[in-house]
Amino acid sequence: MKKLIFMFVLIWLVLPAEGKDPLSVILIDELERNMRGMDGEEINPYFMSYRVNELQNHYIRSSFGQLMESTPGHSRKLAVTVRVGSHELDNTQPLRGSRFGIMVTERGVDLPVDNNPDGIRQIVWRETDKHFNQAREFYARILAEAATKVETEDQSDDFSREEPEIWYEPPLDARETEFDISRWEERLKEYSAVFLQHEHVLTSSATLSFSYERKYFVSSEGSDITENRLACRLLISAQTQADDGMELPLSLSYFGFTPDDLPSHDQILAETKKMAQTLIELRTAPIADAYTGPALLSAESAGVFFHEIFGHRVEGHRLKQETDAQTFKKKVGDKVLNENLSVIFDPGIERYGDFFLYGSYRFDCEGQRGQRVAVVEDGILKDFLMSRTPIENFSNSNGHGRAQAGYQTVSRQSNLIVETNRPYNDKELREMLREEARRQGRSYGYFFVSTRGGFTSTGRFMPNAFNVTPLVVYRVYTDGREDEVVRGVDLVGTPLAIFSNIEAAGDTHGTFTGNCGAESGWVPTSTVSPMVFVRQIETQRKPKGQELLPILPRP
Repeated sequence: MKKLIFMFVLIWLVLPAEGKDPLSVILIDELERNMRGMDGEEINPYFMSYRVNELQNHYIRSSFGQLMESTPGHSRKLAVTVRVGSHELDNTQPLRGSRFGIMVTERGVDLPVDNNPDGIRQIVWRETDKHFNQAREFYARILAEAATKVETEDQSDDFSREEPEIWYEPPLDARETEFDISRWEERLKEYSAVFLQHEHVLTSSATLSFSYERKYFVSSEGSDITENRLACRLLISAQTQADDGMELPLSLSYFGFTPDDLPSHDQILAETKKMAQTLIELRTAPIADAYTGPALLSAESAGVFFHEIFGHRVEGHRLKQETDAQTFKKKVGDKVLNENLSVIFDPGIERYGDFFLYGSYRFDCEGQRGQRVAVVEDGILKDFLMSRTPIENFSNSNGHGRAQAGYQTVSRQSNLIVETNRPYNDKELREMLREEARRQGRSYGYFFVSTRGGFTSTGRFMPNAFNVTPLVVYRVYTDGREDEVVRGVDLVGTPLAIFSNIEAAGDTHGTFTGNCGAESGWVPTSTVSPMVFVRQIETQRKPKGQELLPILPRP
């Protein structure tokens, strides 16, 4: 019989030293042994680190009112970093003509989930040897390249000098991670059953993941960090299809650190029913043509907008790559946004108002404390998101070196927060939209209500552009007619052009939570933003499928 309560339990097979976790002791011992063993090599490491992410979670999935999956998981993933050469020049420098170096192929390796020292040491030793050989090979290629190519544009060091950090958190008590499986199975079945009432809904799912992550980091500099992280995500999604083949997905996303942090069952159920109704309305909505003109971005959509269009362009490691367009590298001290707007990244806070923030952490994946970084203050660019990869005039980390478990680290976003010192209410923003549409000779402006995500190109060898994917978009008519939902809209453009057109922001914040994908894998992020009025945006028609609707009626 299945237990009603799921508890995360760590397995202890060796006694820890005082203030130490058994796994941390094994990692430190093996790191010291391997550093000594490589000391006699002609090229030896000047830095080495081990990072382990231990994840215990329970995952539940339902579809159309039926339980599809309810499974626990327990895994450990090891990432090894070996640097040879020196802080000034080492094996991580990208080769000209090669974008990333060795880190692009590194996905880590699984470790045993118990603390048997012999089994763990064998894997750590083998991975260390592999990375050491890769590092030496790559470093030789970098030295050879230096003799045959022009000087690099950015002459900063390859690795910053930082003070080591010591931090220990004991494992969480089982009572802190109690999880009533049966209760949530029934709730998820009820959420996904909503879509049974609508014959044109083709797929539906409700998923819940509650995870307890224990993170370990040890380095040859003396850092020794063990910390905990809880995360609970609920995602409700469904998809329909218009008669012309266009696929129309919608989703609801909720985040808290535990299931108790999520909204009430009644609220989630009501929002699911509303989403289902919107999905049906979208089937017969008119297709939007290409458009240039004014727009309002809801708080959620504005968060996605800033994440995709701005956030990736201030991740410091990109600004060192000569293949990157480096949109903002030379603009420190310049006005890049409306003077009433500021953009802050802060991994050190877990809540903003009523919102729980998914991009929170105490230490990044290089053992550095996550710092609050005001990248834009009152419209002026001030800073970048820095890992331990320096760039000109920014020589130290601000705790934004991040990676998925097993991946190598680069600078990444955390909690992105947009603030304004001149807020407008919703009514004022809608009137701005109408007035600007009239001035531009338009009969309507666009209101982007919800947005799924998007992608952006930051390279030099293709257009430095973005494409954000709205899910629910309305026309707001200048003559006061009721708003009209449309479909088939993609928000496109180039960053500097659209940034110059942001005119005003609202007085109420919203949030968007998700996993952001880039070269260091998928990392948790949150955005918090008010509604934003943009004087000029550009849209294009989104691609549509060519498949016919199902011939047989749905059961």
